[in-house]
Amino acid sequence: MTSPITPHSIEIRSASIEDAALLAELNDSVHSVHVLHRPDVFRGGPAHDDLVPIFEAHLAREDARVLVALSSGRPVGYALALIVDRPGDALMRPRTFVVLEHLAVVAEAARSGVGTALLDAVRAVGGAAGCSHLVTDVWDGNKEAQAFYAAAGFAPMVHRLEQPLR
Repeated sequence: MTSPITPHSIEIRSASIEDAALLAELNDSVHSVHVLHRPDVFRGGPAHDDLVPIFEAHLAREDARVLVALSSGRPVGYALALIVDRPGDALMRPRTFVVLEHLAVVAEAARSGVGTALLDAVRAVGGAAGCSHLVTDVWDGNKEAQAFYAAAGFAPMVHRLEQPLR
């Protein structure tokens, strides 16, 4: 029997290239939700071996910050964020911000503080990198994620719309 996950039992560490296979495994917890809501966009059950090189590429990026959440030494989630430094132009002010690309928590750790701990860690690495804002996106059908981010203080920034053409 595993001990219950509490906010005090959650440890966050930076991921390394050796974690690519672990991230591929942890990714299923969020990817399966995407497949459920948007099978027209997301492929069902990608092969673990096909995901490893994708995560290796992310981990090799200089602008990427990848974090792993552990509870009692057991991996229970991860976050993948990118530091974006946009120069200004005639229309936009210069900005440095952090984009949360992935946030995944295994089902048995849901609602235990793991997502919040990862989000706090992304805020910290973004702040340390000089970022002024944290941005992310959520698929429209993922109401749980929308509620999580709203409770964490996120507000809508852009509404992306789509229309099928065939």
